[in-house]
Amino acid sequence: MASLMQGRLPISEDLLLMQKGTLMRKVRSKSWKKLRYFRLQDDGMTVWHARQAGGTAKPTFSISDVESVREGQESELLRSLAEELPLEQGFTIVFHGRRSNLDLVANSAEEAKIWMQGLQLLVDFVTGMDQQERLDQWLSDWFQRGDKNQDGRMSFQEVQRLLHLMNMKMDQEYAFQLFQAADMSESGTLEGQEFVEFYKALTKRTEVQELFENFSADGQKLTLLEFVDFLQEEQKEGERASDLALELIDRYEPSDSGKLRHVLSMDGFLNYLCSKDGDIFNPTCLPVYQDMTQPLNHYYINSSHNTYLVGDQLYGQSSIEGYIRALKRGCRCVEVDIWDGPSGEPIVYHGHTLTSRIPFKDVVATVAQYAFQTSDYPVILSLENHCSWEQQQVMAYHLTEILGEQLLSTTLDGLLPTQLPSPEELRRKILVKGKKLRTLEEDLEEEEEEEELECELEREQEADTELEAQLESESQELSPRSRDKKKEKKSKPILCPSLSALVVYLKSVSFHSFTHSREHYRFYETSSFSEAKARSLIKEAGNEFVQHNAWQLSRVYPSGLRTDSSNYNPQELWNAGCQMVAMNVQTAGLEMDICDGFFRQNGGCGYVLKPDFLRDAQSSFHPERPISPFKAQTLLIQVISGQQLPKEDTSKERSIVDPLVRVEIFGVRPDKSRQETSYVENNGFNPYWGQTLSFQVLVPQLALLRFVVEDYNRKSRNDFIGQYTVPWSCMQQGYRHVHLLSKDGISLHPASIFVHISIREGPEGDES
Repeated sequence: MASLMQGRLPISEDLLLMQKGTLMRKVRSKSWKKLRYFRLQDDGMTVWHARQAGGTAKPTFSISDVESVREGQESELLRSLAEELPLEQGFTIVFHGRRSNLDLVANSAEEAKIWMQGLQLLVDFVTGMDQQERLDQWLSDWFQRGDKNQDGRMSFQEVQRLLHLMNMKMDQEYAFQLFQAADMSESGTLEGQEFVEFYKALTKRTEVQELFENFSADGQKLTLLEFVDFLQEEQKEGERASDLALELIDRYEPSDSGKLRHVLSMDGFLNYLCSKDGDIFNPTCLPVYQDMTQPLNHYYINSSHNTYLVGDQLYGQSSIEGYIRALKRGCRCVEVDIWDGPSGEPIVYHGHTLTSRIPFKDVVATVAQYAFQTSDYPVILSLENHCSWEQQQVMAYHLTEILGEQLLSTTLDGLLPTQLPSPEELRRKILVKGKKLRTLEEDLEEEEEEEELECELEREQEADTELEAQLESESQELSPRSRDKKKEKKSKPILCPSLSALVVYLKSVSFHSFTHSREHYRFYETSSFSEAKARSLIKEAGNEFVQHNAWQLSRVYPSGLRTDSSNYNPQELWNAGCQMVAMNVQTAGLEMDICDGFFRQNGGCGYVLKPDFLRDAQSSFHPERPISPFKAQTLLIQVISGQQLPKEDTSKERSIVDPLVRVEIFGVRPDKSRQETSYVENNGFNPYWGQTLSFQVLVPQLALLRFVVEDYNRKSRNDFIGQYTVPWSCMQQGYRHVHLLSKDGISLHPASIFVHISIREGPEGDES
């Protein structure tokens, strides 16, 4: 079965050596370091390990689980053991989602290099795989699991076990018929392509076949005109349907003759429906498609809370890994809690708790390295500064020296702005958010005064002593503000001037009331709100909050009582136009599903433009009581079928899931609702529901849909299987596949649900 992939796998000396196996040290902590024998399997897609060569091996990871491979010196853990374990012999395997990194130390730098190069080669190969290659890899993985005696063939007994593993309860006689039909060699076992044919028989999509035949005159193919009709009538593609039909046939029709005749076979039709073009998420929303030239306060900004934590807020580990993960997943605002550390070096951790500590300079270096790997748009460092005056100076030094040109330390053109700059103007810039001694106006005035003084000094350099004395006298008569600054230096203010100067467009100020903000604050001053305070303001003065957020940035953070680093629902805060709604991104769950789903749009760049009624400082919108000009829309979702749904607990070989689908709407309060299908008993492989759910939505511009698949349980809470969250504005109508994600947001390919989406103007039953 491995031959399915082996013909396409890259050929490399490194891979051949990895398939022979290597004894390496697995490192979990300073005290946990154990020898393990690692070997790349013959399929080239999985790595297994044993306690020793020849020992009982078990799977460690699949190549598709791996995000990247890092050298030893990039590992926080391996660096801490550098005196004991040579860094050049170490490397780190980084996985998708929230799975912990795997740190390994080989017996030589050469061995480490072999594994690093080989793994990266395979990761690049998997990343570039097309739809068919991904399916072949998935089949190879299943064959490996089903082939219990690892002889490269699958008996009927092994097939029966595999069907249970794949979540399918099938009549034994029918299963044997399919098995015999696929066993072309009549060997009593399935090999390679025979297993593929068996799988095809298992996955025959009768509901798609019926749909195909509804639009095909002969039931064998869709002509160009028939396919155009389907795209217009069902997929709501409008005027572009004709051109799109030609593109899709060329892209998804497997036969060259079909492409030449501009017709689509059943296989081509299914390829299209399962592709990104047939996905519920509109592919036009995947790149950066929004206007990025508006002021920063007009955007929602993907924001992280306690970014340094990879666990809970009491005992969790502080790690630069938290910053790497947040930045790589698109966060554009990260939080840094800084306290006085030993040897004059500031440290980052959750103050007054048992969380571990990391040097501030390491955090800054990490931000410098990873800030713009995922997005070119600006990164905001939200500083929670608890340091002494002296260590603040050190902070300012590290920010300036390490970030260099990336750091925005003055206004873009050196002039006083009238509004915040745009994400486009701030590309590849890092901004500091924090307290500031003075206003931006005062900073710029002093810069002008200093420049004038420097020019005057240059002109008078060769003047005589009398002129120099006069110049000294003039310098003593500078503005009262400059004299005040000298007093400040003598008395050492709580805030160090050099750190204060690095805060430009994001000066933190305390919030008193919306009236106070309008009368006393400037557009570059920003306030932070606890989740409780923000919620009460939305209820008491929702419209004023909307107007406030149309001209000034707001940051909302989770309650300090969330010691387990749980999250609130960001939606109700976005409804009021709050831009920086900070999340504990290390904690999976419903709330992070909503956040990830929302920021998946616009290239995942971390900035999403707010609707026009949330960008207007005179807006009449109230998030709790939205009224005209909004007109309700009716959303009809037919949940048709499911495909290859996984089970949460793979250790339960004999159990098969009873799946149901729940659709949840998040938006303004009147729009929030949920409905679910009935459950299908004993079938996670190809369940069929055919049920229609109906929703009324008043403000679609703020709505998100979350599809959740669960395993129904009569006696206890349903088990989670998968989910997918999509913004209303990015949802495609028609027959669409919803490709499911795990709790950690990782693809569960090929697990999906097949739905039909229809949106109608006005409430249900309103024909006007």
